[in-house]
Amino acid sequence: MMTDKELNPEKLYYTISEVAEKFNVNASLIRFWEKEFDVIKPHKNKKGNRLFTQSDINHFYTIFHLVKEKGYTLQGAKEALKNKKSETLESADIIQSLNKVRNFLMDIKDMMKADG
Repeated sequence: MMTDKELNPEKLYYTISEVAEKFNVNASLIRFWEKEFDVIKPHKNKKGNRLFTQSDINHFYTIFHLVKEKGYTLQGAKEALKNKKSETLESADIIQSLNKVRNFLMDIKDMMKADG
């Protein structure tokens, strides 16, 4: 399950550890998905460290949604991204937005409990 940790939208690049923490997975899974899915293209600095853009993270979210939440196989996720890319991305964006709204409402609920 993804964590509620929000990444800084003004930041240009994120390290592999920041991405792994966001999705509550090991960095090895991030590296594996990078090799498996050609939509993820991190930049590498002089040391060879991966630097992911917001676009890469959005692709990770879509892959995470398909594989971890909907139960797709890796091959099924690849085909969904290839054949129904706009529909798949739109669906993942809607789910992500709904999760943010849910978290916001849960925060309000918790604040109301604390006040009452």
